[in-house]
Amino acid sequence: MFYFLMFIAMIGWGASWVHAKYLTEHLSVHEIIFYRYTITAISMLPILWFLKLSVKIDRASLLNAFVNSIIMIVYTWLFIEGTHLGTASLGGAFVTTLIPIATFTISAILSKKMLKKEQIIALLLGAIGVMTILNVFSFSAEQILKIQNLYFVIAAFTWAILTILSAKASKVNPLVYSFWLYIFVAILEFVFIVKFKTDILAQSPIVWFNLLSIGLFSTTFATSIYFVGGQKIGADKISSFTFLVPFSAIALSAIFLNEKISWNMIVGTVMAVVSIYILNRSKKR
Repeated sequence: MFYFLMFIAMIGWGASWVHAKYLTEHLSVHEIIFYRYTITAISMLPILWFLKLSVKIDRASLLNAFVNSIIMIVYTWLFIEGTHLGTASLGGAFVTTLIPIATFTISAILSKKMLKKEQIIALLLGAIGVMTILNVFSFSAEQILKIQNLYFVIAAFTWAILTILSAKASKVNPLVYSFWLYIFVAILEFVFIVKFKTDILAQSPIVWFNLLSIGLFSTTFATSIYFVGGQKIGADKISSFTFLVPFSAIALSAIFLNEKISWNMIVGTVMAVVSIYILNRSKKR
């Protein structure tokens, strides 16, 4: 059952790029961020109750969640803005493959550990893969230096930093930590950032479907299944499911947004996924 649910969850993560692309045509970026994480935080309460998890959290983890909520806002803004200017398929393929590579690289630098030969080869393969996704080998400055590409690069490294910092909150259940992270994002957006220019109640059913789906399906359901799945079938096994995310983002973008999928995007994604697989295998050893 959890293998099937993990498959559906990874489709949910891939679908978030499609939902974001559609919603930017109707809502401002920060309206999307506020509504998404407000819906997510509220919907997590019955899940925490069902799993008998207390929302209590120690002060250090609470402070960690608050700091990371600021980083989460920056990441989400970059990912949505980049998707609005570019395509959901490019963002979904590029960011989701660059994140684990960036996370491994930053962690290796901070730990000051010597890399093994296979790790160096994997990083080189991953670098070539993400460059292929961006089509840098066309040597067209106009294509390479598009503003959305910059958004996606910064977004990937921002999430890598978020991953490393959140790992320090090891004393708290990841679902409880995520709940507080979403709460802080919603509060900060509401108090300091978002300007409500859109009458949300007047929006069409399709807008509401995408908004609820990005909050409930792509975030609450997918994240909860990922963390619970880690406890049920093991972190090593569920990590392999994340390889489905870029491919689901590409496929869903082609189906629902009619985006054209180029050969370099497919080839580059496969190379990056192989790179991530090698890095994960080396870490287990």
